[in-house]
Amino acid sequence: HFCNIFFESAKRHSSRMNVAKSGYRVFSANSTAACTELAKKITERLGVELGKSVVFQEPNRETRVDVKESVRGQTIFIIQTIPRDVNTAIMELLIMAYALKTSCAKNIIGVIPYFPYSKQCKMRKRGSIVCKLLASMLAKAGLTHIITMDLHQKEIQGFFSFPVDNLRASPFLIQYIQEEIPDYRNAIIVAKSPAAAKRAQSYAERLRLGLAVIHGEAQCAESDMADGRHSPPCVRNTTGHTGLELPLMMAKEKPPITVVGDVGGRIAIIVDDIIDDVGDFVAAAEILKERGAYKIYIMATHGLLSADAPRLIEESAIDEVVVTNTVPHEVQKLQCPKIKTVDVSMILAEAIRRIHNGESMAYLFRNITVDD
Repeated sequence: HFCNIFFESAKRHSSRMNVAKSGYRVFSANSTAACTELAKKITERLGVELGKSVVFQEPNRETRVDVKESVRGQTIFIIQTIPRDVNTAIMELLIMAYALKTSCAKNIIGVIPYFPYSKQCKMRKRGSIVCKLLASMLAKAGLTHIITMDLHQKEIQGFFSFPVDNLRASPFLIQYIQEEIPDYRNAIIVAKSPAAAKRAQSYAERLRLGLAVIHGEAQCAESDMADGRHSPPCVRNTTGHTGLELPLMMAKEKPPITVVGDVGGRIAIIVDDIIDDVGDFVAAAEILKERGAYKIYIMATHGLLSADAPRLIEESAIDEVVVTNTVPHEVQKLQCPKIKTVDVSMILAEAIRRIHNGESMAYLFRNITVDD
C-alpha cells in the first residue's frame, strides 16, 4: 500500500514537472510604463499573465533586473519595445536575457518589434557595422530566437547565429488604407526615393493601384553617404612598380527633382519602413502637392518621430501619418493629431503561440513577397 502511494505521488510530481518544463512565460524587459503597453496587449491576446519581474534604474543609472519567479526548464518570451532611450532598452534586454539564462530557462526568445541600430547595417567610412555587434551581444546574453518586424534591411537576419522571424506590418497598413481612406481607389502609391521603389511596388500590386517614384537632387539616398572609399592613399616612396592605371571614375550628378508617374488629382500614399527624421517626407509632400496631389498620407511601420518631428508634420502638407505600435509614440500623438496608430499586437501574439506550439510560421507570411 505504501509503495502504491509513493508511486502515485511520484507520478503526480513527474506530471507537474513535465507541465512546468513544457510551459512558457512572457516577460517585459521595460522599465517605463509607456513601453509595457504592447506587452500587456500581447499577453491579453494570449490569455496569459505577464511574468513577475522588476526592471529599474539604480541612482547611478545602472540597469537592474530581478526575476521574481522560477523559469527553470521553461520557454521564455521577452517583449522589448524600444523607446527613445535606445541604449538603456538594449541593456535591459541583455541583462534580463542573461538573468533568465543563469536561472536555467530552456529557451529565451526575444520579441523586439523594432530592432535598434538597424540603420547601421553597412560600413560607413571607418565606422563599424553596429547591427552585427548587437546581434552577437544578444546571442552571448542567452537569446536563442528573435521575433521582429520589418527589418530595415532583410540581410540583417544573416548577422544572427539563431533563427530570426521578420514579420511584416504591410497587411495591417493595407487594411487601414482600404477601410479608413475614402476613395482609396483614386490613390497612387509613392516611393520617396528609388531605393524605396520595391516596397512601394509591393503595396501597389496588392492594392491594384498605380506607382510613382520621386527622384532627383533633393533626395539624399542612404547609399550615397561617404564610406571612405575616396580617401587619399598613404604616400609611399616606391621605386618599383607604379601600379595599374584604373579607368577614371565619373562623379555622380543627380538630375533635377522629378516625379516619375502622374499624381495629379490623386491621393498620394507614401510608404516606408521607418519615419524618424521627417525632413525627407515633408519635402516629398511639398513636391507631390505641386504636382497636383490633393491628399497625402504616409504609411510606415516604425514611428520613431524623434526631435521636433510632430511639429514639422503638423505644419506640413501631409494630411495623415499612419504608423504601428512597434514603438511607443503617445507623446507625439498628443503634439500632432495627424498621427494615427495601427495595432500589430495580434500578429506578434500569434507568432508567440505558433513558436511555442511548434506550428508553421508560413501562415503569417501568406501573400507576402520578398520585396515587401
